[in-house]
Amino acid sequence: MPGLRRIGILGGMGVEATLELMKRVHAATPAEDDQDHVPMFVDMNPQVPSRIRHVIEKTGPDPGPVLAQMAARLELAGAQVLAMPCNTAHLYATQIEDAVGISLLNMPKLACAQAAQGMKRGGIVGILASPATNSSGLFGNFLARHEVQSAFPENEDGILASIRRIKKSGPTQTDITLLEREAASLVRRGAERVIIGCSEFSLVSERIRCPVPILDTLDVLVSEIVSFSGVRTKSPA
Repeated sequence: MPGLRRIGILGGMGVEATLELMKRVHAATPAEDDQDHVPMFVDMNPQVPSRIRHVIEKTGPDPGPVLAQMAARLELAGAQVLAMPCNTAHLYATQIEDAVGISLLNMPKLACAQAAQGMKRGGIVGILASPATNSSGLFGNFLARHEVQSAFPENEDGILASIRRIKKSGPTQTDITLLEREAASLVRRGAERVIIGCSEFSLVSERIRCPVPILDTLDVLVSEIVSFSGVRTKSPA
């Protein structure tokens, strides 16, 4: 399909989440041949400094300059928009955007706007994400723009341990059980919807049982990537 717009992916945070993004973009495209797929430049850089160490532990270097360099490389390669399958890394969105002349598809911002649709003022959205996004206000600030409140898991240590486990060896039933328990707790505290706001948790988002609708930020980003690229989208089955 000629004239498709090219996507630059800031990847490696983590590696499996980046591969999952590419897999979902592929699955969302009704291609008949190679030329019908979304063109992507992927900078798979697992050496980006830890966002957790920088934001939570305050012992690590700022990932922002590395992300800005990646963005500049992708733009130079021909990317026409940027995407990043790591929610916490969007804390450095300003540094990324200042380094390039193209836009960043801001995954948490887009997801919060979608989650808030149809909700009444003061409604609550639960967030299953890194504690860094709670302490920094990443999701909370975006939701507040839509006059919607945010709620985060009380078991932050368990959530952080789960993220580290998944990065190390992949998701297990232990992680799914934890996320279901925390989602149920958020609903008891008034959450009408739950956002999966960590791309490690996106790896198991379809297996999480929850009494209210779940919105996976990775799915939101996939939809935006496919739309921007100009490919045809799959019709509902």
